[in-house]
Amino acid sequence: MADLDLDTNKTFAAAVERSKKLEEDIVKNPKKYRVLTGDRPTGRLHIGHYFGSLKNRVKLSKLGIPTMILIADYQVLTDHDAYSEISQNTKQLVIDYLACGIEPGENTIIYPHSYVPECNQLMLPFLTLVTSAELERNPTVKEEIQSALENGKVKTINAGMLTYPVHQACDILFCKGNVVPVGKDQLPHIELTRTIARKFNEKYCKDREPVFPLPDALLSKTPSILGLDGSQKMSKSRGNAIMLSASEDETAKLIKKAKTDGERYISYDPVKRPEVANLLMLISLCTGEEPEAVAARIGDGGGGMLKKMLTEALNEELRPVRARRAELEKDMDYIRSVLRDGAERARALAVKTLDEVRSAMNMVI
Repeated sequence: MADLDLDTNKTFAAAVERSKKLEEDIVKNPKKYRVLTGDRPTGRLHIGHYFGSLKNRVKLSKLGIPTMILIADYQVLTDHDAYSEISQNTKQLVIDYLACGIEPGENTIIYPHSYVPECNQLMLPFLTLVTSAELERNPTVKEEIQSALENGKVKTINAGMLTYPVHQACDILFCKGNVVPVGKDQLPHIELTRTIARKFNEKYCKDREPVFPLPDALLSKTPSILGLDGSQKMSKSRGNAIMLSASEDETAKLIKKAKTDGERYISYDPVKRPEVANLLMLISLCTGEEPEAVAARIGDGGGGMLKKMLTEALNEELRPVRARRAELEKDMDYIRSVLRDGAERARALAVKTLDEVRSAMNMVI
């Protein structure tokens, strides 16, 4: 399918163009859209999540756009042998969300998808709309399988890993989400969701209104944030991350160990000096100053001044988040109530969609 051939410039260019138009219209007509976003509960969130997605989620929700924030607990089982911490990690995700400024309420629903069985009932009909070849050639799935094996998360590949994008399509379409904020690496999943929605509508809705919208990717403008080792994407499993829950002293110690290079004069050059450029970009994300201007200000102050400036900027940025986090951790009853209320409201949407699906497929009894 052309939808899944993301190695071609044509497909990526089309996604970029749709994202640009979407970004312009979403500010003017926020009620036309429903955002679906979320995370897997594999651990607490770090500053890569904060700058890469959390701040944008807060911005979107404050525009009044209906927002579904999914905690993808079932999907943890696909590439993690350990499951004992899923419940605790789920609650910690909610604490991170709320501490960063996300406010559950009329426009924002936070829920775990294991508590929305009607959503998961879409899995079987959706699987009939894709071929095994389409699943096997998904580049993101290939990379995730390779990473899981190399990092020792799993010893064998289960079928859930291969069908992960179909389950993600269920998550997006059960609530009729039509906006999904993602990075470029997640585009294959969105394209498969569009394929499933289109095929379902073409097959079962010939003489009726389409059941599903074709969702669009809202491409992130935040550059990929490297870990403190300077060589890979920031990740808790790689031990190169600064968690939102870290204290100011812990943050300072972690930044002190961050990799730079041998040159004393600080310049912003992502190609030749990726480690230094990454630290400069983090300062920029905190202060709003361009990374080139930050570099010029440091000049021959060297790596020591660079790390000192980053420590101060990051601790200043995260101080209110950490204060709010400390308050929320004392009120786990409230955190559980957010999840239970979110699950109930998500189920109401899922029941309605599943009724429409049964009707379209002539399964009403």
